[in-house]
Amino acid sequence: MLLADAHHQSRERLDRALRPLGINIRGFGVLLALPMYGPVSQRDLTAHIGIDKSTMVRIIDELEDAGLVSRRRAPQDRRAYSIVLTRRGEQVLAEARQIAEHVGDQLFGWLTDPERRHLIDLLRRLAEHATPAEERSAG
Repeated sequence: MLLADAHHQSRERLDRALRPLGINIRGFGVLLALPMYGPVSQRDLTAHIGIDKSTMVRIIDELEDAGLVSRRRAPQDRRAYSIVLTRRGEQVLAEARQIAEHVGDQLFGWLTDPERRHLIDLLRRLAEHATPAEERSAG
């Protein structure tokens, strides 16, 4: 329950801090993923991020309505669309990264550097072991 409480509180803080940019934490996650995987189909983006299909459609619609991403015909398959960051999306992403860093400093700044590294290591290990064994061996 402590982990769930810490997650909820940190998510609420970041959501609140991102609100002036017109995005939430899920939209931020999609914006973060696009430079790593994009241009990418919505289906592939769903697989990379691990968000269900209907939620991804809603997030992309919201980001597109805000002018942060656009859907472009995929050159390899004219039936499919690639999701790409717009110039405005790149600007918002840069601002959101700074906000996330600031919120991270507020949340974890009281920890020493070794404590922060240790916490990150423990959380990574927890995430790895929380994944069912059959999914770990498939990846």
